Amino acid sequence: MIAALTGTLADKQPNRLTVAVQGVGYEVMVPLSTFYQLPDVGAPVSLHIHTHVREDAIQLHGFLSKSEKDCFLLLLGVNGVGPKVAMGLLSGLSVADLAGAIRRGDEARLSAVPGIGAKIAARLVLELKEKVMPFVEADGHADGDGQDDRVQRDVVSALTNLGYQRQSARDVVRRVWRDSPGGAPPASVERLLKESLKVLSK
Repeated sequence: MIAALTGTLADKQPNRLTVAVQGVGYEVMVPLSTFYQLPDVGAPVSLHIHTHVREDAIQLHGFLSKSEKDCFLLLLGVNGVGPKVAMGLLSGLSVADLAGAIRRGDEARLSAVPGIGAKIAARLVLELKEKVMPFVEADGHADGDGQDDRVQRDVVSALTNLGYQRQSARDVVRRVWRDSPGGAPPASVERLLKESLKVLSK
């Protein structure tokens, strides 16, 4: 089984890319969270790979971070969740946001991801609520359910809807929150969004 690939990024699309390794081009399925962080075509790239074997095909699923791959594998362990659903979840939510929603039992947030119905959302919470804690802790938040977390999360979501890359939006929101003048973070969604847009527009 292929567990990792290092080569040249030969082509990239929102849900798949081609990695050239010693004259061989490997097609790799990727979530949007990985796609948004990819280098330009022609640049070197290293991916964590999960090889999924089906009766009619062998598919490679790639991730830039090990935590994404580990979360993907955890999702596959849920009854009714296959690679397509797992990739959809990681495309709609970051690992930390996904883990936080499952930990809180926020089925509405989970089912808001395209392709995720109420039954799958409920099953994710039921089966993974106690298993996602390492992903929540890795992001530095206990349960991600405080008011501060909700404000930051809502602003990141708003920026993503405006077309900004999720990771860039998260980085800016956290920096604005941390470095706010006077030491007092802009605790409302409106203020934090306004200050974050100022930084992103520079």
